[in-house]
Amino acid sequence: MNITIVRKEFTDISTIGYLLVDGGFFCYTLEDKDRGLKQTDSLLYIKANKIFGKTAIPYGDYKVQLSTSQRFKRVLPEVLNVKGFEGVRIHRGNTAEDTHGCPLVGFRKAFNQVFESTKAEEQLMALMQGKEITLTIIK
Repeated sequence: MNITIVRKEFTDISTIGYLLVDGGFFCYTLEDKDRGLKQTDSLLYIKANKIFGKTAIPYGDYKVQLSTSQRFKRVLPEVLNVKGFEGVRIHRGNTAEDTHGCPLVGFRKAFNQVFESTKAEEQLMALMQGKEITLTIIK
């Protein structure tokens, strides 16, 4: 299963994107502010330009696995090997304050917000069960 987040709308606090599953639109995403980081940047560069809890993960390609989140106490998609970040999960939430560096999912969007996020998370999790998952983040 290939997931792509296409970042589309940029503000001073958040980034709205489109989440595609195998090339087809699935839902919207909300991330922290896009600071232009790329997975190919050096760790030193990422750490120098990242603001903890207020920066979207770098553009690039990632493996994703379903695992139990200690923070959320449920199985969620974990984005692996994100340079300069730890514990990145795709999950529900509504505002940039809910992201803490993680992509949020929702079926509706507004300025700096996504909605119907629980439904989007549940349906995305159902699609991911038993699959090998890759994530690509692009502009």
